[in-house]
Amino acid sequence: MRLGVMGGTFDPIHIGHLVTAEEARFQFGLEKVIFIPSAHPPHKTGDLQSPAEDRMRMIQLAIEGNPANGVSDMEIMRPGFSYTIDTMRELHRIHGAETELYFITGADAILEILTWKDPEELLAEGWFIAATRPGYPLSKLSEIIPEFNSAGEKAIKRVCAMEIPALAISSTDIRERVAEGRPFRYLVPETVWAYIKNRGLYL
Repeated sequence: MRLGVMGGTFDPIHIGHLVTAEEARFQFGLEKVIFIPSAHPPHKTGDLQSPAEDRMRMIQLAIEGNPANGVSDMEIMRPGFSYTIDTMRELHRIHGAETELYFITGADAILEILTWKDPEELLAEGWFIAATRPGYPLSKLSEIIPEFNSAGEKAIKRVCAMEIPALAISSTDIRERVAEGRPFRYLVPETVWAYIKNRGLYL
């Protein structure tokens, strides 16, 4: 079984996230992509976030009608910081050690992988799909990722590049647009747009 994993704050989830998940599922033959919103990301300790229940609900609304997508609250329910290594290990416990996990994220996040908790063990837990974004050349990966991971294989081989459109969209920009009264309707699914308006988020 090949399982895609999309982690992040998803504050809010937007079209770029959905396009990334769908393209990864197609290119890498994934049976399903699970969105896992983080509760306390260690690299965003100074940032204010919307309540976890709002972020969970927006994901549920965004993926509604697509059985190839799912959502999990495992990081929200786990106390303390949300570490990717803990999530990957938990997913292997749930779905079996033989399940191939593909962690999907932006190339900018992949370039910081050595700052994550237990980076070499993390690279041994699964594959990493780096979705290209403007200004983050993947050629830098070979310079920063360790040559071998704890499984004894070349770690750079565990990271796959994926070119997709719509990655200039960002949650930060959407929050700023809402706060400033600028349009954001078609940057998120229609149901998420309505939820943000009804709840008065980001004002």
